[in-house]
Amino acid sequence: MIQRSFWLVLVLVLASGFCAAQSKLLIPMDNSQDDHLKAYGIIYWSLSKGHQADWLLNYRGGSFMIDYAEFVAAECRIRGVSFQPISGSQAAAIYSEVQSESNNMDVVRLEQAPKIAVYVPPTFQPWDDAVTLVMQYAEIPYDKIWDKEVLNDQLKKYDWIHLHHEDFTGQYGKFYSSFANAPWYLQQVAMLEQTATELGFSKVSKLKLAVADELKKYVGNGGFLFAMCSATDSYDIALAARNTDVCDVMFDGDPPAANAQNALDFSQTLAFQNFTLEMNPYIYEYSDIDVQPNFNSTAETDFFTLFDFSAKHDPVPSMLTQCHVGVVGGFMGQTTAFHKEFIKKNVIVLAEKEGTDEVKYLTGNYGRGTFTFYGGHDPEDYQHAVSDPPTDLSLHKNSPGYRLILNNILFPSAKKKKQKT
Repeated sequence: MIQRSFWLVLVLVLASGFCAAQSKLLIPMDNSQDDHLKAYGIIYWSLSKGHQADWLLNYRGGSFMIDYAEFVAAECRIRGVSFQPISGSQAAAIYSEVQSESNNMDVVRLEQAPKIAVYVPPTFQPWDDAVTLVMQYAEIPYDKIWDKEVLNDQLKKYDWIHLHHEDFTGQYGKFYSSFANAPWYLQQVAMLEQTATELGFSKVSKLKLAVADELKKYVGNGGFLFAMCSATDSYDIALAARNTDVCDVMFDGDPPAANAQNALDFSQTLAFQNFTLEMNPYIYEYSDIDVQPNFNSTAETDFFTLFDFSAKHDPVPSMLTQCHVGVVGGFMGQTTAFHKEFIKKNVIVLAEKEGTDEVKYLTGNYGRGTFTFYGGHDPEDYQHAVSDPPTDLSLHKNSPGYRLILNNILFPSAKKKKQKT
């Protein structure tokens, strides 16, 4: 009897140890999450510690599940991120639900923290840009790189690169009409011209084309490129204008080519084609790719809708559109959105303004890599203006618009995986 009791106790102890080993930590991403933005930072931090995670696509807003570890739970508490300890049997039930053929859900394994760089000028401030702002808030580390690093073959060190609100056409953001005599504008022009000279280029536009070409090679070799606002359309315009001059005399000292429009080569671009340049240097637009802001719209009336993709068959767009809402508040920028007619057929539209031809968010492949373009400047500052104060993201912990940025940051970590239960 004593021997039988001993073996029964031993079996129970072993069983309890096995269950503990199988316990998980669920980070929900539906409306129960206290801080969606810092939740991404927790996952990035966990990956950097060698702790892999599963991204449960379309399950409770795109939740995350990792093996339970007290140090992860403690970090969640410190950062104010909601989490739920769950047993092995509860985890198995969730995996079964997610992988059921009757549900539009799936599991993607996140394996390593991606190495991140942001292409920014030396005068950059973190609050100038929504991506750097949210990475700082979420505590996701990144390196700063600029033209010298790009042209000196440093891109290969990174898995993911974001383009600050750059003007790759060499027209200094087309701010001339409004800010030609502003100290910050004059400083920007002087800095860019000096950089071009130091790197052996006769014009800023030629420097930026060389940088754009290196970034394109980076994507072709398997990198992930993300851009917002004017870095989206100005990038493709620079690639298309490689054999002509689109800059007026106040930008590069000589007039633009008379046949600049006809000389565009759309085979060189990533996302856009058949667009018409805005050659007037006093108009704050690069081309007709951009949707002109409707100044009668307000934050209360302007929205865009995320597309619903098949998680099992289209995991990439599914990852990039994970959110706790399907309709997201709009926001303006120098490039606010993209007219659908100018988007290449092989590009995937991720979000649009219903009832219009306005595309807010898109992705595509080039070579072995991926690019994603997101229109607008700041998802929580509807009509951002030069010198406006930075957005306080502690007031926008559950921002759907900022979540879309952070989906992109985790994307390079993902490996499609069928989880066995």
